Amino acid sequence: MSMQGKTALVTGGSRGIGRAICLALARRGADVAVNYAGNEAAAQEVANACRALGVRSIAVGANVADAAACGEMVKQVVAELGRLDILVCNAGITRDNLALMMKEEDFDAVIDTNLKGAFSCMKAAYRPMMKQKYGRIIALSSVVALRGNSGQANYAASKAGLIGMCKSFAKELAGRNVTVNLIAPGYINTDMTAALPAAAQESLMASIPMARLGEAEDVANAVCFFAEESAGYITGQVLCVDGGMAV
Repeated sequence: MSMQGKTALVTGGSRGIGRAICLALARRGADVAVNYAGNEAAAQEVANACRALGVRSIAVGANVADAAACGEMVKQVVAELGRLDILVCNAGITRDNLALMMKEEDFDAVIDTNLKGAFSCMKAAYRPMMKQKYGRIIALSSVVALRGNSGQANYAASKAGLIGMCKSFAKELAGRNVTVNLIAPGYINTDMTAALPAAAQESLMASIPMARLGEAEDVANAVCFFAEESAGYITGQVLCVDGGMAV
């Protein structure tokens, strides 16, 4: 399916899963705004790769934990690319520790970026999508939101909170042809998982029914499914891309 004429904004788009999402959307014809918080060079590289696929693409700096910056980012995307049809809330951080040892600032930082950051971006996109009577909002949750994980009380709370929040946005926006859905990835093959010790990787595989890690492209393809016009009657849903972990 083609996304020709559509414009997408991907938060945390400069690397990993975010980068794969940007490229997947560009391959389908969407113009892409690549958001980054700190690494402008990496975001520009992704934007260049998108342009090489024949679409318009810009890099947009903004820390999603800053609500005002989210508002300005959406305004910049609309000003430079003409509209905003697809918002992918992918930016996220971790500050792992056992709950007993977790510092308040580490709990707050994860909630502020992963949950409040997504809220601020979605709120900023709310009015333009409502006015044009079209929009696709996709948030990246996690299998951890559904199962919990030792040492990740803050991360699990942020990703579980996304589910309830997106279902609420879905109900508010449904009448304006704006859908809001979530992807819940499991363990994906990234630099972080590659760095795990062999014993930890074996333990990880034992928890995945398909006995392998997912690829960033698996998540990107699921995002594109929700972003298509043909998914217009699906909203408020969570799609697990986890090799069966949440079954």
